[in-house]
Amino acid sequence: MPPAMSSRQKALISEFMELTGANARYASRYLSAVDYNLNQAVDGYYAAGHAPRGPSALEVNLGNLFDTLRDAENDEKDKLELESTMQYIKDTLKVKLDDAGLFVVQELVQAPSIGEITRQGYVEGWKGSGVGASHQEHAAHIRSLIKKLSTDQDLFRKVYKHAFVGGRERDQKALSLENALIYWDMLFSKPGMIWTTANHDWLELWKTFLGEKYSRSVNRDMWNMTLNFALKTLEDESLSFWNADGAWPSVIDDFVEWCREKGIGKSEPMEVDDN
Repeated sequence: MPPAMSSRQKALISEFMELTGANARYASRYLSAVDYNLNQAVDGYYAAGHAPRGPSALEVNLGNLFDTLRDAENDEKDKLELESTMQYIKDTLKVKLDDAGLFVVQELVQAPSIGEITRQGYVEGWKGSGVGASHQEHAAHIRSLIKKLSTDQDLFRKVYKHAFVGGRERDQKALSLENALIYWDMLFSKPGMIWTTANHDWLELWKTFLGEKYSRSVNRDMWNMTLNFALKTLEDESLSFWNADGAWPSVIDDFVEWCREKGIGKSEPMEVDDN
């Protein structure tokens, strides 16, 4: 007699069936063959010659919902342009356009730019959220994500990283410094992660430093490492975590030196007394 399936295995079988349209027997066979790795099981199923299923009922409903947001005269069939995108975010989801909530929406639907949402990104993003296919459910889910943004580091990191992708000018590999400063203002203020400690407003220090010492564009490495540096300063405002041999970009090395010239942070890493 075969062993009873766990709740996790049953859930994976249901998900396999939903993704492929296969019956429970096929789902169990392909999943058990790869120790219930869903992605490998689905790949194996299609590699064996089974035709991919058509769109699910949820995908159809989400596609129809996307169509209600389109301006038939000004939007392409599979894309919301700037006006429709902003109207969706502001009026349908009730999200402000001038704070970090904007980037929460952009990340969920994997928007390729600030003023554009594709059908594929919309359908895949909302399907993956698991919250159904109505504007009311979507708005409630976005509100819950925004409430968690300042305390959930994993969520904030995802939103922050996608802000770079969506914030670039078309065909550009980097953010303009002007836009980067605007986005840092939005992300490091409520409802985003507040970049201040007991004695220092790091966001203002960072912006002042860049205004005085930096004039180039902001590449992906600088953007991502600024977040890493921000998280470190929130844990240790003395900057004792920094050292000259670290992997920080040169602009952050220069920022640390600039801070120390102003008496901010320790001049040398903290030493541990072994006595």
